Order: sequence, then structure tokens, then C-alpha cells
Amino acid sequence: MPAATHRAVFVTRETDYELLIARHATRGQARFFLESRGQPIAEIEARHARFHAVLAQARAAVPADWRQALVRRADLDRFLFAADDVIVAVGQDGLVANVAKYLGAQPVIGVNPAPDLYDGVLARVAVERLGRLLPASVAGAAQVERRTMVQAVLDGGETLFALNEVFVGHRGHQSARYRIEADGAGEDHASSGLIVASGTGATGWARAIAEATRLALALGPEERAVGYWVREPFPSVATATRMRAGKLTDAPLRVTSRMNEGGVVFADGIEQDSIAFGWGRQVRLSPAPRALHLVVA
Repeated sequence: MPAATHRAVFVTRETDYELLIARHATRGQARFFLESRGQPIAEIEARHARFHAVLAQARAAVPADWRQALVRRADLDRFLFAADDVIVAVGQDGLVANVAKYLGAQPVIGVNPAPDLYDGVLARVAVERLGRLLPASVAGAAQVERRTMVQAVLDGGETLFALNEVFVGHRGHQSARYRIEADGAGEDHASSGLIVASGTGATGWARAIAEATRLALALGPEERAVGYWVREPFPSVATATRMRAGKLTDAPLRVTSRMNEGGVVFADGIEQDSIAFGWGRQVRLSPAPRALHLVVA
């Protein structure tokens, strides 16, 4: 029986051009829609062609004896990843976060198809380097960052993982009511919800909240710690605002819902994958027991 080979799993999302065609059915209708609003279709088509050229170059870099698979972001929750897979996310940084929650210790390589358009914080690898990094990632010869993730465990046993952050609050981002407890302290809140972010996520949504509230927390992307921030807490006779931000290491943050309807918990901005968080439900938030293994060099 032949020895098992490694598999390169390419993760992509639809280009803007593909989304336009899906919405308008034909190129002609998409072109009419854009041009009637003073927007040429040529630039979008050029970006589409550029992306697929990079994807083809990336797939051509896979060693000849490896297997390959291609999965779209929308299908990640139905795709079966294997322990010996190497994941290649071709696209924006958010694509790395989208796939991270479905993995164990598989190495992830983020390929930036357009460095002039995307920051490349997570998808930082140029496609020309992929041919060397693929075999190096399975031989233990690649530089890997083990980025801490966030874990949310609900009282019903449901578990969510996030590379950036987990949101707890009302699905409409209106006033959310809950009780918050950490390190022996607790208080009732009325706020716009709260987020628990990793060191990776601390450069995104959490950073915006921290800068607005002047409640910055020192979090390294590989540090086994996460931080929480409460959005716009409202003080009243029944609610307090002392626990507005904090760092979590060993002890989890426990949140108990006081919302009769609309309460949700979701990860990395994917609201359609939210878990209902009605009155009396509890969620524990902490650093996850697993990390994203991001190949960087």
C-alpha cells in the first residue's frame, strides 16, 4: 500500500467580479449596473484575472507527489480537513481567520494576491515563496507563529473558536443586559455588548474600542492570554461600569444573559453562525487550548 502523501488545501473566497455575476446573472447586466452609476467594470475584471493568475501560480508550486483540494470560504464548515493537510489561504487577512477555527495543528500559509490592496498582516507570503514553504512546513523547517485563539463554551456544550474575537450581546447591537464575572468580581451590565479578543484581534475591532475608551491592554499574538472590552456600558441603579476591560489568562470570563430575546454569541464577525444567548444562558470565555500555526518564513 503506497505511503500517504500530504495535501495542499487552497482556501479562497469569491472575487468582487464573481459576486457581481452571481447577483446580476450575466456580465452584460453587471456592466450595465456599474456603468449606469459611473463605475467601469474593467478594473474589477482586472483584479479578478489577477487573483486567478496568482491562484494558478500557487497551485503550480505544489510538489508533484502531493494531493490538492480547493474550498471556498462559504463551504469551510462542511469541509473535512485532515491532520497532514497544509492550508494555503489565498486572499485577504480575514480569510486566515475564517479557516483557523476549523483546524487543529495544521500549518497555515497566507498568500497575499495583491500586496498593493491588502495589508498582509496574516496573509503575508508572496506566491513566489510558496514552492519552498510547502515542504518546509511539514519538515519542521519553516518559521511558525503559534497565535493564541479565543474559546467560548456555552452551558449547552456548544463551543466557538475565534482567531480575532468573540462577541457577546444583542444581535442588533442595541442594549444588551447580562452579568459579568471574572477573578472573583462581578456586576450587572447594560451595554452594546462585549468582545473577547486575542493578541491578533487586538489590532482590529478591539483596538478601535481600546482607543475610544483609553483602555488599552498589552497582548502579544502568541501570548496565552486574551482581553475583554465592554462597549458603551451604561451606569444605573441596577447596572455598573467598573468592569470595562481586563486581561484573562487562567480564570475565564463568565457571562450570564439577562436578555429575553436577541442575545447572541458569535466569532470573528460571522453573525450567521451565531449561537442564541437567551435569558439565563451562560458562556465562559478564555484562551483556547489550541492555536493557529501560521507559517511566516
